Amino acid sequence: MSQGSHRPDRQIVNRSFVSYIDKSREYYQAQGYEQAYRWAAFDDVAFSRPTTPLAESNVAVVTTSFLHHHDSAFGAPATDKQVYHHPVDDVPAAMFTDDLSWDKQATHTDDNESFLPVGALRSLADDGVIGSLNHRFFGVPTEYSQRKTGLDADQIAEWCAADGVDIALLVPL
Repeated sequence: MSQGSHRPDRQIVNRSFVSYIDKSREYYQAQGYEQAYRWAAFDDVAFSRPTTPLAESNVAVVTTSFLHHHDSAFGAPATDKQVYHHPVDDVPAAMFTDDLSWDKQATHTDDNESFLPVGALRSLADDGVIGSLNHRFFGVPTEYSQRKTGLDADQIAEWCAADGVDIALLVPL
């Protein structure tokens, strides 16, 4: 039994963990990349306490899902995905998520609200919990490039500033 375990149903002698960072580096090395994967690290973070009370805040949603199928075969990464914005009053019944990596055996993306909670935020606005739901939501591709992610973040920040967004809620898939 492991040290500190007080439950007889726990038979674990050694507990190990998977180092996501090490596994990512090993994966990239095995794929033949010359440079090891570098994790983003920041001394200063752009997050701060909101200056506007939540009940007065304009809240926007940022998702990694897309409005429609792009030029990809099922299971292959879609190409030419661009950061986008779309009216919250025109959310499609389904979003394109098939090219993203998630456990498709254990879960699904049939419920847009799980990754694009426009209805829930609209209810919070109606109840006065948040000031308002922004008139458009934003979509950003799931990228593995720090440079591209930074450029996409800059575009989202510009749109949020133009809309007077106080809080941007990132709901990645």
